[in-house]
Amino acid sequence: MTQDIETKKQSSDRIKLPFSFDASKMFSEFESLKIDTFEYYNVIPLTAPAHIVDPSLPFPPPAEDYADGSWTDWLDTNELKQSPYLMSVVNTFREHTKVTLVRLLRLAPNSIVKEHTDPTLALEIHKSVIRLTIPIFKNDKVEFFLNDIPVPMQPGECWYLKLTDPHKIDNLGDTERVNLTIDMIPNDWVRKMIVDSQSFES
Repeated sequence: MTQDIETKKQSSDRIKLPFSFDASKMFSEFESLKIDTFEYYNVIPLTAPAHIVDPSLPFPPPAEDYADGSWTDWLDTNELKQSPYLMSVVNTFREHTKVTLVRLLRLAPNSIVKEHTDPTLALEIHKSVIRLTIPIFKNDKVEFFLNDIPVPMQPGECWYLKLTDPHKIDNLGDTERVNLTIDMIPNDWVRKMIVDSQSFES
């Protein structure tokens, strides 16, 4: 890693990254995976710890730090294997770094996620993973607040968010909100992408 990448301060809590994905294709594949009814919040795993995807595999040994993503191997679920476009989105990042947890996150209509922090999900945290967010479906009454300021994420966009900071979600509309989240280990390529995107925006 070059010195400028190592020392450059991350001054923004939200950075739009230079990717654009087809939200309609992602939504179509999501539709084939979803359960029809759920209460409040629903998660569809696309990659998960290997022993969960394949119960014949042994549980990994205890780890000193479960936040860094290397405590286990990660496998694609059947849901991802039957979703070629979602697979291509995941592979966009898997070509460059280790992808860990990948999920489709659903928030029911007229629901909120209370303000909270995720203590390990930021580029500044040593030996952690970061989470990229790609909105798939939303209505005009969905707002994601980070440090009390809305993040203007639109379907198909890809965002890095500093989730160690306080954040909350309001879905005050009549339709659910669906996001794709991709956790990954922040190697040199990931760090450069984020720093370059921040420089482009500023």
